[in-house]
Amino acid sequence: MPRVIVDCAIYRDGRRTEGPDDFSDALAEARASGDAFLWVGIHEPSEQEFEHVSREFGLHALAVEDALTAHQRPKLEVYDDSLFVVLKPVLYDDANDSVTTGELMVFVGDSFVVTVRHGEGAALAAVRHRLEQEPDVLKHGPTAVLYAVADAVVDHYIDVAAELQADLEELEAEVFAPVPSDAKNTAARIYGFKRQVLEFRRATSPLLQPMDRLASGNVPFVHDHSRPFFRDVSDHLTKANEYIEGLDRLLSDALAAHLAQMGVRQNDDMRKISAWAAMAAVPTMVAGIYGMNFEHMPELGQWWGYPGVLVLMALVCVGLHRLFKRRGWL
Repeated sequence: MPRVIVDCAIYRDGRRTEGPDDFSDALAEARASGDAFLWVGIHEPSEQEFEHVSREFGLHALAVEDALTAHQRPKLEVYDDSLFVVLKPVLYDDANDSVTTGELMVFVGDSFVVTVRHGEGAALAAVRHRLEQEPDVLKHGPTAVLYAVADAVVDHYIDVAAELQADLEELEAEVFAPVPSDAKNTAARIYGFKRQVLEFRRATSPLLQPMDRLASGNVPFVHDHSRPFFRDVSDHLTKANEYIEGLDRLLSDALAAHLAQMGVRQNDDMRKISAWAAMAAVPTMVAGIYGMNFEHMPELGQWWGYPGVLVLMALVCVGLHRLFKRRGWL
C-alpha cells in the first residue's frame, strides 16, 4: 500500500470492519458485499504514488490531474464513474494574523470514497472518528462521508470568521483610539487584513454553487435523502459568506475612517504650525523694520523706544495666541 495512504477502512452497516490490507482487495470485498464501502484517505500523493490508486478506482484522468496539481477552486464535477468535489479548508494563525488554505479533494463512486489532502489545514482524522461514533449517519454510505467532510470544512469557516471578527474589533479600537498610533503601521495592518479576508473569500464564495447543486438533488452517487443535510451545509456556507462580506465592508470603512482621521490630524497640525508661524512673523517684521539702520526714525531718540518695541511685540504675540486658542488652532 503506498505510504501516502493515511487510512483505509471498509464500513459495513455504519461500522468499521477489518478488511484486507491491500486497498485493491478491500475495494473488491466492499463491492462484493453490496452493503459496504471503502474509505481511503491520502495525503499529498505524487503522480507515481497516485497512479495505482486512480487505476484501481477508475478515476477520471482530468480529476486525477486536478487532485495532483492542487491549487484548484472549490467545485463539483460529475464523471461517468465518480463524483469529484474540491474543498478548501481554512486555518487562521492569530499570532501572525494570517489565513492559510489547504486543499481537499473528495472522489465519490460506487462503494468507495477517496479523499486527497494537500496542506495541513485539511486533516480528516477528527471527521472520520466522529463518523465512526455515529453509525446511523455512516450507514448511508459514501454520501455520508461527503456530507460530513463538507460540513466540517464549512463549520470551521464560521469559526475562523469569528476569530477574524475579534481581531477586527481590536483593529477598529486602534483606528479610533484617542491617542493616535503609528499611522503607517495601522494602514499596513488594515491592508494586510483585507488580503487575508480576500484569501478567505477565495475559499468560500466559489463553493456556494456546488453546495446548492448538492442540496438540490439529482447528483449522481449522492442519495436523494441527503438533500436536507446538504441544504444545512449550504445555509452555513451562506452564513459564512455573509460574515466575510461584512468583514470586508467593515475593513473598507475602517480604512476610510483611518485615512479621514489622518487628514484631520494633518489639518490640525497645519493649523498649529500656521498659528505659531503667524506669532513669530509679527516680532520678525518689527525687528526687521528697526534693523534697517535709518537715521531718522522717531523712536530712536527716545529712551523708551527699545523697551516699547519689545512690549508691543509681546502684546501682539499674546493677543494672537489668545485668538488662536479661542478658535481651537492651538
